Amino acid sequence: MPDNLWLIGMMGAGKSVVGRLVAESMGAAFVDVDSEVTARTGCSIATLWGESGEEAFRDMEAAAVKRIAATRGQVVATGGGVVLRDDNVEEMRGSGLVVWLRASPEVLAGRIEPDGTRPLLADGDAGERLDEILAERRHRYERAASLTVDTDDLAPTEVADAVEAAWTAS
Repeated sequence: MPDNLWLIGMMGAGKSVVGRLVAESMGAAFVDVDSEVTARTGCSIATLWGESGEEAFRDMEAAAVKRIAATRGQVVATGGGVVLRDDNVEEMRGSGLVVWLRASPEVLAGRIEPDGTRPLLADGDAGERLDEILAERRHRYERAASLTVDTDDLAPTEVADAVEAAWTAS
């Protein structure tokens, strides 16, 4: 198995849920990039985004990715936009297996609670906005990932089983 397992994909794809399941099954540490950022700053992602802006948040995210990549044997759930910076992709690919948990905008919209914690969904219809974001990022996810798992018709445990099998085989 590679050093780390990095789960990428859109918000609502199941990165955190699947990551925890795989980590528990494999006896590995689970790390969430967004949680690392909020722990270091003491602020929520929405607050950071609102007060400092997206660019500052992306800088903090990149620093977290770099720190996490320096440790081995982890299952890592990333934020949906982690692939927007090539340096993040290089760090992830250089330290483990990168798996894209792919889901359709319709499924993503059904999984996401409209609770105000997701800055990119603050304005407009969530389904339409998710479709736009996915269209913008699809090629980045494809390029970053060593493996893609379609999650639309799978339970989290089924996704976790597929990801775990790929991680142990690589």
